[in-house]
Amino acid sequence: MRFRSCLFVLLLLLASTALPLEARVLRVEIATRTDVLNGRAFGAAGAYERITGRVYFSLPVDNTHNRRIVDLRNAVNLHKGEVEFSSDFVAVRPKDADKGNGSMILEVPNRGRANIIALVDGGDEDLANGAGDGWLLRNGFTVVSLGWQWDAEGPGALRFFAPIAKAHGKTITGLLRGDLMLSRPMPEIPLGHLILGHIGGSEYPVAATDDPRNVLSVRDSRDGKRRIIPRAEWQFAHNVDGKLAPSDRFIHLDGDFQPGKIYEYVYVVADPVVAGGGFAAIRDFASYAKHAPDSITPVKRVYGEGISQDGRFLRDFVYQGFNADEEGRMALDGVLAHVAGAGRGSFNYRFAQPSRDGQPTSSVLFPVDIFPFTDLPERDPVTGETGGLLDRATAAKVVPRIFLSLTSYEYWGRAAALIHTSADGKHDVPISDHVRIYHFTGLQHFSGPFPPQKGSGDLLGQQPESPVPVKYFWRAMIANMDAWVRNNTQPPPSSYPKIADGTLVPLSKYAFPPIPGVNRPHEANEGYRLDFGPHWRDGILSIEPPKVGPTFPVRVPQADADGNDRDGVRMPEIAVPLATYTGWNLRSAAIGAPDQRVSFEGSYLPFPRTAAERQKTGDPRKSIAERYRDREDYLTRYGHAIDELVKERWILPEDRATLRQRGEEEWSVAAE
Repeated sequence: MRFRSCLFVLLLLLASTALPLEARVLRVEIATRTDVLNGRAFGAAGAYERITGRVYFSLPVDNTHNRRIVDLRNAVNLHKGEVEFSSDFVAVRPKDADKGNGSMILEVPNRGRANIIALVDGGDEDLANGAGDGWLLRNGFTVVSLGWQWDAEGPGALRFFAPIAKAHGKTITGLLRGDLMLSRPMPEIPLGHLILGHIGGSEYPVAATDDPRNVLSVRDSRDGKRRIIPRAEWQFAHNVDGKLAPSDRFIHLDGDFQPGKIYEYVYVVADPVVAGGGFAAIRDFASYAKHAPDSITPVKRVYGEGISQDGRFLRDFVYQGFNADEEGRMALDGVLAHVAGAGRGSFNYRFAQPSRDGQPTSSVLFPVDIFPFTDLPERDPVTGETGGLLDRATAAKVVPRIFLSLTSYEYWGRAAALIHTSADGKHDVPISDHVRIYHFTGLQHFSGPFPPQKGSGDLLGQQPESPVPVKYFWRAMIANMDAWVRNNTQPPPSSYPKIADGTLVPLSKYAFPPIPGVNRPHEANEGYRLDFGPHWRDGILSIEPPKVGPTFPVRVPQADADGNDRDGVRMPEIAVPLATYTGWNLRSAAIGAPDQRVSFEGSYLPFPRTAAERQKTGDPRKSIAERYRDREDYLTRYGHAIDELVKERWILPEDRATLRQRGEEEWSVAAE
């Protein structure tokens, strides 16, 4: 009896000692738990429930898998060797977990906004009034959206709650930078990241308003020369009830900020947030879902899903070695990183600004499109640096299955060619067997409206947006990823432009046809060699703006005679075209800088309807009447294009009818 008691005490001590080194969720606080659509059954998965609340994590600073988190040891809430964080979450799961398919889509929400269910299924993201066709739910997926971004802003944003850092109890200060190009005059601008008319990331307030290091400049383009605006002409101030009052969160400029100019501000900040803990939140929730006996979302497989900012997050997540949990187990079994281009981001730095991206005329020269770019190791011929995105995951034997999906926009706006070419831009390079790269031809960064129309506000372009939908690719990608991880069914092979076959070319060789009334771009976003100071590779940026070295070469998809990209995965709109769909669109003169590209947008350029119309305008593209005998001829060819996509598993069989209807609508808009 005495032996058993001693053994029990010994085991208890061992368990207590091991506890700080285990990947774990401390607790989950549930705020709401409701039946989806009053308990409606979704196929064999049955009824679903929607759960909201907060997840609490604790990270031991001595665990080797946490050591890359910048300032973790300086967190003000460090206690007994651990630092606590928490995240908002939304979970949509089968009420009977045994009826689910055992797979989770773990959404990395874009600037705090959950969107994957609405994108893939249609209906409401909160499922309050409708679930669209319920594809994700009918197929038994659990979907969780988890806050990872400390500065997510706005009502309903899913946030990551992290402590600030202090060095030995003393306040940490530094320099921070922001920039933007407006579409209309404004007397003042916020310090936070203004994107699409909203704050994508809240600001660090200015810590010392009179510090001489606070600088405001203006230039005409990304590469234009900065002109310093005299300090007497601007101030940290905000208009309140018609009166200008001092503010640590806004800049007021005498004479107003003007559209079509890039304004850049550098200012002194204090008290950095330990932002890199967001990587650990995604990692540890995935591990918790798969291994914790009391998980509220029990599954066998977890697929990280991220779009744009969050695709970049997932690329950086893998690169920085976070796919091994604190016990060395694989966290994400699969990764679906969409429209990330060659980017990573400002996610794990002192004074990190997760919302900053890399657009044609804003968020310029941030640590986004930086070396390395490829999944396998590459060498920078200028610096001699070597590396690859999968290096740490390979060393830890936790390489997930990865889809890197791109639209045509990313080749113009996110230096996408760098993920599959050599750093000197001269050769195609091999990609890992764990990776597929998919170029969805003719799409823009996010799907434009149909019928096509021009953007508005900051997105007002010279041409209507490209309306080609991404939804159906998403459904197939999720199904293909699940089959790949679940039973090793190989997904469709990679499909992207290549130097070797002439489908990927320097901008100087881009053979876009001379369409009347259409201005073509003269530049594309590049990858940068940046220097933010001696310790920036360790997460400490001390030089703002950074020093800029030689850029990495730009290559874009080659166009065919119609102006459509020659390569890639083609929706029927491209395979059986009624228009030209580009990966670029220029800013309208009404918002300034009409020689610059609009962020995120492509262009929709309809073909002439008849030969007479073509001849009258001098359009080099064949007219619709010269391509198709009539509506039925077009729809027959359109149907064959759908069948080919289904055969190659780019589109699900059940989406045939919906796409056929879309073809009928396309004809009505373009040809009738």
